[in-house]
Amino acid sequence: MTKAICETCGTQYADSPTHCAVCEDERQYVGAHGQSWTTHEALKATHTLRLQDEAGVLGIGLAPDFAINQRALYLPTDAGNILWESLSLVTDEAVATLQARGGVDLIAISHPHFYAAMLEWSEAFGNVPILLHEADREWVRRPSPNVQFWRGDAYRLSDAVTLIRSGGHFPGSTVLHWKDGPRPGGALFSGDAPHVVSNRRHVSFMRSYPNFTPMPPADVRRMQARLAGYAFEDVYGFTWGRNIIGGGRAAVDASFDLYLAAIAA
Repeated sequence: MTKAICETCGTQYADSPTHCAVCEDERQYVGAHGQSWTTHEALKATHTLRLQDEAGVLGIGLAPDFAINQRALYLPTDAGNILWESLSLVTDEAVATLQARGGVDLIAISHPHFYAAMLEWSEAFGNVPILLHEADREWVRRPSPNVQFWRGDAYRLSDAVTLIRSGGHFPGSTVLHWKDGPRPGGALFSGDAPHVVSNRRHVSFMRSYPNFTPMPPADVRRMQARLAGYAFEDVYGFTWGRNIIGGGRAAVDASFDLYLAAIAA
């Protein structure tokens, strides 16, 4: 059976639906010309994968741009080699490059908009586990034993790596904290909750980014509390160049204060 991929959000389905539930949700949108679909095989004919350094780690993204245009990051940690985020396309060349670096031990994804073709990636590396938060289970379009759900507000993968439930954008929105890397001082890999903004000096908090729906203050305060106590110098956002390199903890703290003051005004 054909596994359709939505051309607006990049999510791969187990079959060929007529509607994309992800895009019809109020946090996303259906394209101006209506719902359109492609497949993994068709994407291979029109796109390649761009692999390049992204502020000290290997970044992977589609070229030309596709759908939401997130990029994945390859993180060689003490918890194993982690693929942070997923993409709608897997290529033999990308798999070979990552295999040469030690392969992928697990995949962790920040939220449903970036689930993409996560099972294609898992299967390409021998059915490695995909870690998702239990609160977002309903958004999995291709159920599989490879998908493993975690619960609670934090899931420690090792002494240096922790998945943290940031919430807000989705109930299970997740960030990854890497205490030891990739640079001294550690890093927060934020997906888009919190969201590194265009000036790359602070972050913001939205329930829907394309539809400009602000995140409720209560959700922002919960995120602030869950991230308290985690030190990091760098923040890696959702796509190429959306990073705060140096001073990341201070930038996030100031952004919490700025947002909460603005939303209360």
